[in-house]
Amino acid sequence: MMKRLYRNESRLCILLAIGVSLALLTTGCATGNKACAEKVYEPTWESLEKVNEAPEWFQDAKFGIYFHWGVYSVPAYGSEWYPRHMHRKQAREYKHHIETWGKHTEFGYPDFVPMFKAENFDADEWAKLFKKAGARFAGPVAEHHDGFAMWDSEVTPWNAMDKGPQRDITGELAKAIRKRNMKFVATFHHARNNLWEKDGKWTGHYDFVKRDFPSLLNDREEAIMYGYMPREKFVDFWLAKLKEVIDNYQPDLIWFDSWLHEIPEPALKEYLAYYYNQAEGWGKEVVTTRKQNDLPLTVSVHDIEKGRSGKLTPNYCLTDDTISMGSWCYTQDLKIKPTSVVLHSLVDIVSKNGALLLNISPMADGTIPENQRHVLLEMGKWLKVNGEAIYNTRPWKIYGEGATEGEAGHFGGVTDPKEGYQPQDIRFTTKGDTLYAISLGWADKSLTIKSLATGSEYYPGEIGSVKLVGSRAKLKWNRTAKGLTITMPETKPCDHAAVFKITPKK
Repeated sequence: MMKRLYRNESRLCILLAIGVSLALLTTGCATGNKACAEKVYEPTWESLEKVNEAPEWFQDAKFGIYFHWGVYSVPAYGSEWYPRHMHRKQAREYKHHIETWGKHTEFGYPDFVPMFKAENFDADEWAKLFKKAGARFAGPVAEHHDGFAMWDSEVTPWNAMDKGPQRDITGELAKAIRKRNMKFVATFHHARNNLWEKDGKWTGHYDFVKRDFPSLLNDREEAIMYGYMPREKFVDFWLAKLKEVIDNYQPDLIWFDSWLHEIPEPALKEYLAYYYNQAEGWGKEVVTTRKQNDLPLTVSVHDIEKGRSGKLTPNYCLTDDTISMGSWCYTQDLKIKPTSVVLHSLVDIVSKNGALLLNISPMADGTIPENQRHVLLEMGKWLKVNGEAIYNTRPWKIYGEGATEGEAGHFGGVTDPKEGYQPQDIRFTTKGDTLYAISLGWADKSLTIKSLATGSEYYPGEIGSVKLVGSRAKLKWNRTAKGLTITMPETKPCDHAAVFKITPKK
């Protein structure tokens, strides 16, 4: 293992260590690694198209959990964009910072780092909760735009082992999550971190620092956190961080936020070839996501932020959404969605050939607030009864029926419980010759599924049985030209949504 020169008090040593780390981590694979020796994938689009962009485990998993938790959780004000907005004079975070913490030149964002102690963080307890919630994959925001790495890093001095918690947060989570047979996820937002001059204008997450607080960049170590370095060096820095997490934690899924379009194409292709080659050596299939059109769908899975597709998609996709109705990170006034909103989103997404990556918002000390825990446990209770209609399923000929449908795309979907889904809103999934019809509510006396009418182009054969998952009640049902009408039993097996298991007549 490389000597950790940056732990020396000398800032010159800090910068030297970063340069050496970048050189080693960007030149290629670790010595003796089978995947590197074979080089299954070259950094070309033609070679990378051999990748299975959505392996079976990912199509089976459907539901994952991640979390915006880091230094920005300490001020707990506004959102995870506090590090940026605290420097923007028109923002409420700017006024709040001065009133609460003092002038920026006396108390800057790096001064929050020692306050991020994570003293109540317990990776095993978190993993147990995720498992109870029904998640099949989970992991941290490895690095947000703020430039603080949540792992034990030799690439950057701004990492959770050397500063703040002084623990390998990512490593502890990877071990605890895999211990419970879940896949491990690492998400990255650091493409936006670079503070550099583009077309004569300073850009990046900390551009207001350069404009109004340039003295904050005089400290060479703090300048690294602000991403203040030559563009070519930052691209190497971006790539080196990814390679370090890949080598040390072997993530099953790497998720990217926006701004990958700012990373030069050669670096993107080098990352992809490195990751997929390493995975070959590990003997497993991995996933990379993209949010805009930053990567071809032949090598990545499309991600939709806080929304979903408006139709059944030919390519498997992912939605990242948050358990809250505001910030992605914990704030003092954070409001949490009702379980029904989160659950109905999952069902709708799965019916359209997708998966949900749900964000939660832990407090700076590592506590997951009770109102968030409640929603996760309620999700788990429903999935324990009805999981057969979600996990390992595939989409049907149509995703569903009903009048309720939110706007498609990023920041779409249905999030207002007052305008939420109704029992007549049905979503379909399949497993073999079994069809699951999921009613997003509980009908009073009867429920009619119009898509299953006699003579339906979607279900031309005869229906052999209709069962309510989780119930022993023998259902009365009748199929006519108007649809399949089911008489609802007196007792419901669960809250939020009812699942009907429909099998063909043999």
